[in-house]
Amino acid sequence: MDTPVVMSRLSDHQLLTRARQGDGSAYGELFERHARAVYSYCFRRTADWALAEDCTSIVFLEAWRRRRSVQLAGDTMLPWLLGVANNVLRNQARSRRRWHAALQRLPPPVPEPDFAEASAGRLDDQRRMRAVLELIGRLPRGDQDVLAMCGWAGLSYEQAAAALGVPPGTVRSRLSRARTRLRDLEHQLATNSNAPADRQQASTTQRPGTTTGATDAN
Repeated sequence: MDTPVVMSRLSDHQLLTRARQGDGSAYGELFERHARAVYSYCFRRTADWALAEDCTSIVFLEAWRRRRSVQLAGDTMLPWLLGVANNVLRNQARSRRRWHAALQRLPPPVPEPDFAEASAGRLDDQRRMRAVLELIGRLPRGDQDVLAMCGWAGLSYEQAAAALGVPPGTVRSRLSRARTRLRDLEHQLATNSNAPADRQQASTTQRPGTTTGATDAN
């Protein structure tokens, strides 16, 4: 009698091999293993939970369609998935139209209770993330990609290089440049935000016994 295979104990390479042979449960395990990371990555690049959900679905639909050409980084599929996510995000309007019909054929998600507190928290997350993206959006696109993959998704230089199709040295230099530029931008923003208050304080600081606009009678 064959021993049942416990999917959660298999490596990404083993799961991918089974998925390429048409094993849907193996692909389902890959989804469960990496969907949250892809979803978080998409949210941090869009600051929109709903759009992140759509993009995550597109990423895994594309991964299933291209499962025979997936390239692992070491023994993990995540860098390749994030590389696909980058392309989806870069062409999100076109990609979402292209895959809309395919998404409609999927089973509808199980509805979740709409708790007001949870909804408010999601909106707060979106507002905070938009503020972060406004700052990061001032960086070159390649630097943004590296910062998101290494800083947010926690990929190594080698994994990010595999996802982006560039040498590890390029990832390292872009990340260093992005961090330096962000520090400069944060300092600049802090200086600019303090300047109006400083000017206002200076304009209302007077010598004892004088009033604004008064001239010295002597």
